[in-house]
Amino acid sequence: MTSRQDIRTFAAYYICMNKFELLGLNEALLKAISDMGFETPSEVQEKAIPVLLQEDTDMVALAQTGTGKTAAFGFPLIQKIDINSKRTQGLILSPTRELCLQITNELKNYSKYAKGLNTVAIYGGASITDQASQIRRGAQIIVATPGRMQDMVNRKLVDISAIEYCILDEADEMLNMGFYEDITEILSHTPAEKNTWLFSATMPKEVATIAKKFMRTPVEITVGTKNMGTSNVSHEYYVVNARDRYAALKRLSDANPDIFSVVFCRTKRDTQKVAEQLIEDGYNAAAIHGDLSQNQRDLVMKSFRSRQIQMLVATDVAARGIDVEDITHVINYQLPDEPEIYTHRSGRTGRAGKSGVSMVIVSKSEVRKIKTIERVIGQTFERKEIPDGREICEVQLFHLANEINKTEINHEIDRYLPSINELFEGLSKEEILKKFFSVEFTRFFNYYNKAQDLNAKVSGDAYEDQGDSTRFFINVGAKDDFDWMSLKDFLKATLNLERDEVNRVEVKDSFSFFNVDSSKAEEVIKIFEDFKHQGRHVNVEITKKSSGKDRGRKPFKGKEKRSYGKSASGGDAPKGRRRSSDAPTSGRRRSSEAPSEGRKNKKSGGKKKSIESSINRRRSKK
Repeated sequence: MTSRQDIRTFAAYYICMNKFELLGLNEALLKAISDMGFETPSEVQEKAIPVLLQEDTDMVALAQTGTGKTAAFGFPLIQKIDINSKRTQGLILSPTRELCLQITNELKNYSKYAKGLNTVAIYGGASITDQASQIRRGAQIIVATPGRMQDMVNRKLVDISAIEYCILDEADEMLNMGFYEDITEILSHTPAEKNTWLFSATMPKEVATIAKKFMRTPVEITVGTKNMGTSNVSHEYYVVNARDRYAALKRLSDANPDIFSVVFCRTKRDTQKVAEQLIEDGYNAAAIHGDLSQNQRDLVMKSFRSRQIQMLVATDVAARGIDVEDITHVINYQLPDEPEIYTHRSGRTGRAGKSGVSMVIVSKSEVRKIKTIERVIGQTFERKEIPDGREICEVQLFHLANEINKTEINHEIDRYLPSINELFEGLSKEEILKKFFSVEFTRFFNYYNKAQDLNAKVSGDAYEDQGDSTRFFINVGAKDDFDWMSLKDFLKATLNLERDEVNRVEVKDSFSFFNVDSSKAEEVIKIFEDFKHQGRHVNVEITKKSSGKDRGRKPFKGKEKRSYGKSASGGDAPKGRRRSSDAPTSGRRRSSEAPSEGRKNKKSGGKKKSIESSINRRRSKK
């Protein structure tokens, strides 16, 4: 006699089979899909799977993270593999170890009824000898990170000369992480007649270059709009002074008691610092970044998945492969340098049809970037206010009341009630409630009662008005081994400013430009009086004041003729006219301000030493 459970199982299988069978999947895959509880194909699966099954073609698929891309390429790949052959037939490249392992585990689940199919993960941080041994035993599918794969190809530990399918997953992120050369070199060892399937959330020019170079008239499918964020995520931004960024993060967390979030920082150093501050202030937080050992990363992710950690502070690179359900918020503690990266960040939340929130904390000088991101994701941000202390106390009070109301009674407490009743004898119900809730309420009230307003005042259109800023000329540049990032760090340390208070850094050959708020202009000039960098005098001059209206103008745009003389660093420096908009108000630089010490000695410590010395010099002045 058939049990009700058997009937339910068969019914679920039949319904699932009907929906996925329409895509052309075989019985082994349909059975695995049923076991995993999948009911309806996602949009990217509906569009990609039939094409990949029916045709031998290249494909470019644009879809956001969390839309079911692994199954979209995984199902057709598994079905097309010749299980009777032990040779490597499919190669999947993914940006990080976490994502590599995640894809491998998913493919193993999909192929559980495809007996004899072997999928091997190849990634850094594990024994390359063990991985090579697994491949020798037979691996029809290899899932690999580009760096480790390139290493194994160079050592001739893997043969991909006869693969039939190559999948580039999260292609935009691999290129953002600097894997272009690795990918092109790996692909050069594969046959030209293979099928290449490229899956990406965005389509920057580097991804388009890969597609053009290695693919033949690919079929292109798009879920949503190119680079567009998921509609399940709402986008908010909060404008604060740069020095109040961490305080704003704490308030946003306290205003959302059930928060389960990823907090994004730009650098490993900031990630570690913010996590340590949160832990010190009593939050369940941890950091994940590239300086952690693999064991440390695994422990952090295990704690995050089990919700022992509520706030995971991460760099963009370390966050790749984080596939954790029910993340409620993504908090951009610092905006990414590239607007497209924001799409990946916000894609951590709002998955599987659930809603999520992406918050951005910006300083006044960064507000203009919001408009750029809106164009990339095709959605609008809502400007919100950092809540005040009274709002937070109210939220926390009612959260506690709600949690108590939902708590199931443990009757083991019954034997203690007589003694507890004696303690509260003579008190009314209202008085007991007041005492009970005051325990938690007082903690927040004492902290937030006289808390300052953290919201920065931005007059006019928040997108356009960026305050009054002053542009400076500085006589160091690329010839002094600076790029825009290292110069920004150097200026930040020297001027004792937050990173976001130094902006529009533009590095030329032997000189550069940067902006700071006009209120700090005199201080900048004063700090750089008699200032030396590696024994060389550094000259800083005001070029112009600017407001939001003229910020789009860039120095030396177009082919302007200029005469050049040799700078102190051995490079070319402007000798005659500079563009009037960026010409120093104090006139031409004096030759005495550029002595002939020449380029700094790289062996002496370079920029790092100079930055450290400037920090020490600032501290000594204090």
